[in-house]
Amino acid sequence: MRPSWDEYFLGLVDKVAARATCDRGKSGCVVVRDKRIICTGYVGSPSGMPHCDDAGHDFKQVMDDDGTTRQHCVRTVHAEQNAIVQAARYGLQLEGTTLYCSMEPCRVCAMLIASSGFARVVARRRYHAGGDTPDILASAGVELVIEQDAIETYEGQ
Repeated sequence: MRPSWDEYFLGLVDKVAARATCDRGKSGCVVVRDKRIICTGYVGSPSGMPHCDDAGHDFKQVMDDDGTTRQHCVRTVHAEQNAIVQAARYGLQLEGTTLYCSMEPCRVCAMLIASSGFARVVARRRYHAGGDTPDILASAGVELVIEQDAIETYEGQ
């Protein structure tokens, strides 16, 4: 059966995520306008900086909204952040676009998405840390679609 556009672009997110340079959170993102890909992003270190795959993880202790404490690798930039940076670097407007991603964006990514003018976010699963992403996106008029009502998990959570 032929996939819907959302299914198609979410499938491509997995291919983009394969380029991630942190083995803990291999996530990706595809930004689309009028059913055409305009940029992608994956979890990775900023240009010129060491990657987790080469230098190891840079763990910091963080506390989720529910009080859960976990180790979080801060060496890399999130897939959504990398896609937004790539669009800025190459002069691509994001107004009215759809962002497809592995998991619901974190709070910081949600604020960047809201500020960049996206119309929709389509995520495969929910973000493990919860948070106010749905409220941030709704306040900015960004539609949030979660394909599977399940929490994304990955190694080392």
